[in-house]
Amino acid sequence: MSFEIRYLGHSTILITLSSKKKILIDPWLEGNPSCPENFKNLDEIDLICLTHGHSDHTGSAVELAIKTKAVVCATYELATLLAKDGVPESQIQFMNKGGSVTIPTVDDISVTLTHAIHSNSYSSKDGTTNYAGEACGIVLSGKGGLSIYHAGDTSLFNDMSLIRELYHPEVALLPIGDRFTMGPKEAGMATRLLHPKYVIPIHWGTFPPLTGTTKEFATALEESESEVVVLNPGEARSF
Repeated sequence: MSFEIRYLGHSTILITLSSKKKILIDPWLEGNPSCPENFKNLDEIDLICLTHGHSDHTGSAVELAIKTKAVVCATYELATLLAKDGVPESQIQFMNKGGSVTIPTVDDISVTLTHAIHSNSYSSKDGTTNYAGEACGIVLSGKGGLSIYHAGDTSLFNDMSLIRELYHPEVALLPIGDRFTMGPKEAGMATRLLHPKYVIPIHWGTFPPLTGTTKEFATALEESESEVVVLNPGEARSF
């Protein structure tokens, strides 16, 4: 299965399948200083996947889910909070780490939630901040050997090697910004554990505290067999 990955800044990823079905991971559009203006008002999304509840990953999730009627995959606690904020439960796939669901309306794509090491909370519309379960990564699997891994916000952990053994991701999307997630050095090691064909750095350059750079990441992988694909916000690559 062919597909296109477009980077919308920070950790927001838009995947367009050959069928034209669209998958959005960690949607933060309005308010995201890295997101190009022409992508801040999306009208057609079929599936929304969330790694955790922080506002820089879910800022546009509720609005988009209601507007586009997209299926939403999230951990149980976060999904419950989204429902309270107005996302119809009929659209939500309540999940947790280690589990998978198949989405018939999106080319039978399988969504698997994997481990991640990060904090997790969600700021509801009523102004309260709530515990939102554990943070996770996401694997999308489909026909023709499609396998995309979005690590979400995470530190390095050795069990990434299990993600490699189980899902053999062709493309890995890894945070490199440092301070709140892995930096370039740790993300380089994560790439070696995962051994994807392609690796795309995310969660970099949005704010000054995110000091990890794509140049440092590429340098950390100079002798790696994985191809580093650097996408600036708004840019896309077909696979």
